[in-house]
Amino acid sequence: METALAKTSQQRQVIFLTILLLLWESGSEAIRYSVSEETESGYLVANLARDLGFRAGELVTRGARIHHRRNKELLQLDAETGILFLKDKLDREELCGEKDPCVLHFQVILENPVQFFQTDLQLTDINDHSPEFPLREMLLTIPESAQPGTVFPLKAAEDPDIGSNAVQNYTVSPNLHFHVVTHSRPDGSKNPELVLDRALDREEQPELTLTLTALDGGTPPRSGTTTVRIEVVDINDNAPQFVQSLYDVQVPENSPLNALVVRVSARDLDAGKNGDVAYSLFQGGRASQPFVIDETTGEIRLSKELDFEVTGYYNVEIAATDGGGLSGKCTVAVQVLDVNDNAPELSFSVITSPIPENSPETVVAVFSVFDLDSGDNARMVCSIQNELPFSLKSTFENYYTLVTEGPLDRESRAEYNITITVSDMGTPRLMTQHTITVQVSDINDNAPAFTQSSYILSVRENNSPALHIGTIRATDSDSGSNAHITYSLLPLNDPQLALNSLVSINADNGQLFALRALDYEALQSFEFRVAATDQGSPALSSQAMVRVLVLDDNDNAPFVLYPLQNSSAPCTELLPRAAEPGYLVTKVVAVDRDSGQNAWLSFQLLKAMEPGLFSVWAHNGEVRTTRLLSERDAPKHRLLLLVKDNGDPQRSASVTLHVLLVDGFSQPYLPLPEVARDPAQDDEDVLTLYLVIALASVSSLFLLSVLLFVGVRLCRRTRAASLGVCSLPEGHFPGHLVDVSGTGTLSQSYQYEVCLTGDSGTTDFKFLKPIIPNNLIPDTYMLNS
Repeated sequence: METALAKTSQQRQVIFLTILLLLWESGSEAIRYSVSEETESGYLVANLARDLGFRAGELVTRGARIHHRRNKELLQLDAETGILFLKDKLDREELCGEKDPCVLHFQVILENPVQFFQTDLQLTDINDHSPEFPLREMLLTIPESAQPGTVFPLKAAEDPDIGSNAVQNYTVSPNLHFHVVTHSRPDGSKNPELVLDRALDREEQPELTLTLTALDGGTPPRSGTTTVRIEVVDINDNAPQFVQSLYDVQVPENSPLNALVVRVSARDLDAGKNGDVAYSLFQGGRASQPFVIDETTGEIRLSKELDFEVTGYYNVEIAATDGGGLSGKCTVAVQVLDVNDNAPELSFSVITSPIPENSPETVVAVFSVFDLDSGDNARMVCSIQNELPFSLKSTFENYYTLVTEGPLDRESRAEYNITITVSDMGTPRLMTQHTITVQVSDINDNAPAFTQSSYILSVRENNSPALHIGTIRATDSDSGSNAHITYSLLPLNDPQLALNSLVSINADNGQLFALRALDYEALQSFEFRVAATDQGSPALSSQAMVRVLVLDDNDNAPFVLYPLQNSSAPCTELLPRAAEPGYLVTKVVAVDRDSGQNAWLSFQLLKAMEPGLFSVWAHNGEVRTTRLLSERDAPKHRLLLLVKDNGDPQRSASVTLHVLLVDGFSQPYLPLPEVARDPAQDDEDVLTLYLVIALASVSSLFLLSVLLFVGVRLCRRTRAASLGVCSLPEGHFPGHLVDVSGTGTLSQSYQYEVCLTGDSGTTDFKFLKPIIPNNLIPDTYMLNS
């Protein structure tokens, strides 16, 4: 019979990184070995490696294995030596039954690369069973009128062995009336027939007892015996005769129990009791058959279920016996028709899981399919789901290989449930489904991705050290260590920026910390890159730009540029007594190193000797007169101004101004020592004032000469000079003498020009040069105009 016994093998998980699928196409006969049944386990069958043409040990590297249908382990392969052993005792009768020859088919599977070899093992029969009759005693009733040469069929003995080891001959104990003839049937079995040699005489001997012996052809031969008891009856000269000597019947294997197979019929020409026919079964040389017969009607029905896969053909011997003991015989040939009652079966040899992603055409599984039915019922179609990135390839005699169609992506799908469906072509179609789960293992094919390409963080200046200023986050669609991200800082190519002293990053969670207090006035912003690197092999990384903005705090008080407050000699401004209301006495220039509203400066007059004489413009710091001067006004004035910013908390600085009233710019001027603005003390300085007036009178002639010279020059000017307009020096002079930028800062050098018209209240003018060293002026400052 077909090698329907399956070899049960342990499933191994083998990871195929790359598969070179080599298909061995059989163009020659399979390798065949022979061994006797009942041979002890461990028996050396053959050197398989040598017969297949491989070197010693090559079967190990090729991953050789033995696969038998249904995975029953009958043989064992030592891959190191290439020797093929028997794993257990083999019983030919159990494996093949009556089939001759008994050939077991198995495959040699090489995994790396995949290759198949067909190998057959033939089991030779040994004489390990003795013939055995179905009954310990057989009864024959023979009429005394039976003529010599009459043949009486006997039930055959059963011997599970085949060929020459089966029953070959029958003998009967010595007697005067009978001998035994061994009759060969078409199927090779041997049936005994008792032949009458001498007429019986009931009155002389009514009963005979013979010993029937069945002998097989083994060495040594085995035998079995039964007793044949013969009763001699009165004469009955007509034996029953069947209408047909051979009945051919076809019965489907799925026929129910007690189903009618066929009805046989025999006739007996005798009358009365000798003409009554009773039907019975003769079991041939096989095991009990699945049929029963009605003694009266001759209807043969099923007593057991039929199975085409076990036995496809039966020869049933039917005997018809009349009341006188005479009998006739016919044969019923029953052919069992196959129906599609066996679903296909799968047997896996290799299952690989998990499968690395991005690996092309990886072998997932190697399996075989088989169906115990025959014809179209055994033709099979194998398939999987269409939407999966896998395909089936037929390789060798119902062997299939499940491979990937292309590289897989674990990030898209990490697990596949593949249902392998095997259906036959019978009616109705039967199918078998087997689901395998394939895991996709991760490789490091995705770099970390930041949630933003760039980050803008802000921190207020004067922050506390180790302040958390923000978090940079990246994600990685890989898994495991391939998705574990560490963060690091990458400074830009700026040698002046010591990034390691400014910020640090937590390598695990991307939190950024300011390492020290930041100063907006020193550093308004800085940039650096953050790298996110995974732990894969090779490691992948990505970068993001981070810009940190330092927010200004009001931590700087206004700084007065003019008049300079730390000079040893106080600065004194001259004010002509003839000045009109709104006359510009001076302008306080101050800056604030802060920015925004923290640098918006305002000016306020805190204290003055003459409260109603002077005012200061709040936004530009210009000190102007509010009324005409009179003789009663004190010649010296001390003003205290407050410069404050608009920050929170508000910061300020004070400015002290000395103003000296003079009749004109030509008057001698001596710097006055800084004294307190006390009216009582002014009276003590009258003498000094007279001295100044005297010196001015002496110089008046010189000044007058200069004025006349200037007047002549001016009259020669353009017509505009005759209209009393003071012309500017040759060449264009900028109208705006003070450069104010958009941020409210003043350039390092500045100058004032006083241009008086001809009808002005005074003709005095002065040039004021910068008196503050450049190194005392900050790079940027606020000028409120």
